[in-house]
Amino acid sequence: MITGLSQIDWIQLDDRVQQVIEQELQIIPLSPGLEASVMRIEMGEQRYVLKVWDKDSKPDIAKQYRLLSKLYQSGIGVSQPCGWGLDDQQNQVLLTSYDGESVTQLTQTKLTHLAERLMEVHRYPVNRMGAGEDEAYISRYDFVEYFFPQIESHGDINDLLANLTQHVQIRQECLIHGDYNLGNILEMDDHYTIIDWTNGQYGDPRYDMAWSVFLITIYNGVSYGEMYGAAFACSASYTYTQEEGRVFEAIACLRWILLRRVGHVPMGPDVMERVHSMAVHNPYLNEHLL
Repeated sequence: MITGLSQIDWIQLDDRVQQVIEQELQIIPLSPGLEASVMRIEMGEQRYVLKVWDKDSKPDIAKQYRLLSKLYQSGIGVSQPCGWGLDDQQNQVLLTSYDGESVTQLTQTKLTHLAERLMEVHRYPVNRMGAGEDEAYISRYDFVEYFFPQIESHGDINDLLANLTQHVQIRQECLIHGDYNLGNILEMDDHYTIIDWTNGQYGDPRYDMAWSVFLITIYNGVSYGEMYGAAFACSASYTYTQEEGRVFEAIACLRWILLRRVGHVPMGPDVMERVHSMAVHNPYLNEHLL
């Protein structure tokens, strides 16, 4: 259990934090994620967030720290990275600025802002040839292997997905967040900050948007999902066809169904009813998947 920042073996640490590292602090546990424990650190008027990967997941936090640094310096709405290192159990830790609470209440205006924040990520200028400096902080994975764990044991999903990915030709042309949901977006004083970049990678913006719209639809309601999807479609930078949208909606739904089969996904009122409706009405899906 961490009781002070001086306990941590810091690999990198912001000079301003280094100057107050011995200062008395208050540690306030926050809701843990599936991969890590999270806590708010308060030192006088300064507030930070400390994330400790003390569970099964062991991502490359050095790479995540570099990615956050690049995005923050570029003006993308991410938390300011303040340090990373190892605790006494050799768990990786990441210290960032504190940027508010997760988004809860939704409005059409807010959904438009959230859509724009994600498209700003997609417009981040990466080396599109996949070589050079960007490779030091942006990962590249096989799309199916990364987002569809254990799919080889689920022939019905595997067959459908193979057809869909062949139909649209998955791209790795830009930076994607990989899991842009309300739990990974903080708000404070009408400012939105994107957190949890464990899944950040070269990827297909069509998938990134579809997964985000899918999650809003099933967890917050169809009307919000429609407003959110329209916010993307109304953007001048959105150049994708309606057919592509339907294919990637199907891909997103297939991923959720697979994750439900192999592990845990959050549930809630009417979630299965909404997923069932999507499976029935999307021409690339069927209700037998559920």
